[in-house]
Order: sequence, then structure tokens, then C-alpha cells
Amino acid sequence: MTSRIPPEMFSTHHDLGAFSFSGTLELQNNITLLGHPACSPDLNPIENIWGWMAREVYKNGHQFQTVDALCETIFTTWSNVPTSLLETLASSIPKRIFEVINKNGGATHY
Repeated sequence: MTSRIPPEMFSTHHDLGAFSFSGTLELQNNITLLGHPACSPDLNPIENIWGWMAREVYKNGHQFQTVDALCETIFTTWSNVPTSLLETLASSIPKRIFEVINKNGGATHY
């Protein structure tokens, strides 16, 4: 698939938050870094996945007796994130960007 995408089209985005960014990020010359403000879940679909994960892990008020049991459930749940959810979130990016622009950076419904 990547052979059909011109090299100049590669980009990645990063929230530039101190928690996950050391200030030194090395990218190949043909990859553009698209930064966005830290703490901007409207532009970061992974936040939706974390929410889905939490709902799945603790479904029906499930409580865990051991850390190992919790970890096992988290790993299993992560392995079973529905492809349809990932596709929906990926396809929502243009709409998210448009809404953030229209709200002048304010909160959106995402």
C-alpha cells in the first residue's frame, strides 16, 4: 500500500504534551510532524479508544481480584478493538479538524 503513496505525503501528528514528548523526535526527511496542542482530545481519536477500553474492561461493573486478572483483561480487550471502531475514528479526522477550526479551537462534540 505504501508504494502507491508519494513519499512527500507521509505525516504524523503528536500532541506535543510534556508527558509524551521529550523535545527530541527524529523523523525521516520525507515525514512531516503535524503538532497540535496538548490536551486536545477532540483531535486525538485514541482518547475514544481509551474510553471504549474502560467500558469494555469494567463492563457490568466487573471488579478484579488481582492485578494479573486486570492486566489479562486489558490485553485481551486491546487485542479485540473492533476494526470498525478504528475505521470510524480514522475517517472522523477531517470532520474533527473542520469542527475545531469552526469553533476557533473551542470544545467540539468529539
